[in-house]
Amino acid sequence: MTASEIGVMGENAVCEYLQALGYQIIKKNFRIRGGEIDIIAVKADELCFVEVKTRNLNSLATGAEAVNYRKKKLVIKTAHCFCEKYHFDEDDWYFRYDIADVTTKNNKIINIDYLENAFDETDFHENS
Repeated sequence: MTASEIGVMGENAVCEYLQALGYQIIKKNFRIRGGEIDIIAVKADELCFVEVKTRNLNSLATGAEAVNYRKKKLVIKTAHCFCEKYHFDEDDWYFRYDIADVTTKNNKIINIDYLENAFDETDFHENS
């Protein structure tokens, strides 16, 4: 399997995981120039922006460790563009930024470590 195929496999597994927990997947791979969000899901009044990182069992860094400051900033920017485009008002929704750390072995998923509220907008400003 290619890295891209493994990534898609991880994203699909996370979608199934979230749906089993009662989330509705409303968009996959939402892209703007310079940014992408892997999964956007809703449950009650929570709008969840999910970054999926799929790694082999023997990888040196976890998927969560791979989501650095720059990536977080791009996810937040992309989330705001999504909300503007599809008219999701911050007053009506609780925005949540999650990371799904998917572990594989022999091209099979062996674990999903799902981190709710993995980061927030605290240290990210429009002009920074």
